[in-house]
Amino acid sequence: MRVPSPALLERADDDHLPDGARSFRFLQQGEARMSIAETLEHRARQFAERYAAVREQISRVIVGHEEVIHGVLTCLFVGGHCLLEGVPGLGKTLLVRTLAKTLNLEFNRIQFTPDLMPADILGTNMVMETPDGRRFFEFQRGPIFTQICLADEINRATPKTQSAMLETMQEGTVTAAGVRHPLKQPFLVMATQNPIEQEGTYPLPEAQLDRFFFKLLVGYSNRQELATIVGRTTRGEVIEPEKVMDGAEILGWQRLVREVILADHVQDYIVRLCLATHPNGQFAPEVTNQYIRWGASPRAAQALALAAKVRALLEGRYNVSFEDVRRVLLPAMRHRIILNFEAQAEDIQPDKILLEILDKVPQKAE
Repeated sequence: MRVPSPALLERADDDHLPDGARSFRFLQQGEARMSIAETLEHRARQFAERYAAVREQISRVIVGHEEVIHGVLTCLFVGGHCLLEGVPGLGKTLLVRTLAKTLNLEFNRIQFTPDLMPADILGTNMVMETPDGRRFFEFQRGPIFTQICLADEINRATPKTQSAMLETMQEGTVTAAGVRHPLKQPFLVMATQNPIEQEGTYPLPEAQLDRFFFKLLVGYSNRQELATIVGRTTRGEVIEPEKVMDGAEILGWQRLVREVILADHVQDYIVRLCLATHPNGQFAPEVTNQYIRWGASPRAAQALALAAKVRALLEGRYNVSFEDVRRVLLPAMRHRIILNFEAQAEDIQPDKILLEILDKVPQKAE
């Protein structure tokens, strides 16, 4: 959120201020009469209200998938990228499109195919000609220059093309011919992949998986949800979400999330959970040594901390609890551990191992 000057806030009418400035003035006027504790509580409550407003608009279009929606919004408010895994037809693409409409952000979709090249995503330098016949190079931006990028079926592109996304996801920039081009913020990559069809696909490398904040598993709808979906789509009923937030406000909430207090003993719990995924490490339980080949990276600890802070704000608290950490463990860690041959042979899923690790690691250090 770009904070306007006090002089501007004093002399400007609300109608002439941008949305982010109006929100800031509301906070400033209300918090001026509060104690520090009341101010923190007020900020947490307002974040929860705005979060609920976005979630409500998405839920008008997307039937069910409450945990998936929550996971996507968590990625949004921490500035992280999201990987959605599920079979075709479950509404993954529709979810991302709806999110972009609700947030009034720029949106581009890239359909990944085996013949897609890095230049098709990032852009390329092209020879241009002036009216007087002089030629020069000009960078033509690719579809990655947006705010919400839907990387549809990302595992269908070759590793060369997949690697083109690494800089954009980590640095928020594109480098072409030695020139760095910054991407407009907020910037998020929402990628989808099909877990069952492996022919003609290229599994994402660990370096790229690690750059996704969450990996969310999109499951099937239940009986009531499926009936609602069939009724809506076969009657031609179209529901358009309302725009309830903009980029400036999102950036302001991202900064607020980072201000949430993470006590030393809770942070130590996060650290020990990550170290417990390292085979033959000091905190590794037996299940880790038996089934995990490589454990989670420091990005996993960062993801746990930030996601837990969002959970705390949604509960109206300005400090992270142990339960906040436990609730975000699976989406933050399931794509960051690499199983060994024994686990693959026995068809043991990462979630099962992580839940056992969660059960073995005590909340308080010995």
